[in-house]
Amino acid sequence: MKVAIIFGSKSDTEIMRNAAKCLREFEINFEAHILSAHRVPEKLEEVLKQLEEDGCECVIAGAGLAAHLPGVIASKTVIPVIGVPIKAELNGLDALYSIVQMPKGIPVATVGINNSYNAAMLAVQILSNKYPEIKEKLIDYRKNMKKNFIKENEGGVEL
Repeated sequence: MKVAIIFGSKSDTEIMRNAAKCLREFEINFEAHILSAHRVPEKLEEVLKQLEEDGCECVIAGAGLAAHLPGVIASKTVIPVIGVPIKAELNGLDALYSIVQMPKGIPVATVGINNSYNAAMLAVQILSNKYPEIKEKLIDYRKNMKKNFIKENEGGVEL
């Protein structure tokens, strides 16, 4: 089982690091690549072919500005793609619209601006349908999240 994290620029590393953090929490193997749909399209295709051969089951793709990377990846593989719009110009709305408005037949699941952690959580959910051990970890994660929320907020709030 494997997830690939791909993003278009070294400057996006800090944002995409949260996806890696989440995948590590669930002990899911992943690999990360900096690839540009515009600057190195041949290398992107080469890596996607290798990911398919290696059995990659989900791609998390982060991109800002024109944000074509997630859509280009989705057009070149049938591996599910989760897009992370990265804030650059226009508060990230340009990237969000570019990723979420894909043409019919080439979907990209899309999370909130800069929210690579949620992209990885979606990858965890996708993988949990196939792997019972991941599903168990996900159920435990949710139980703990609820328990911690209640504990942190049980005394009320002083305003």
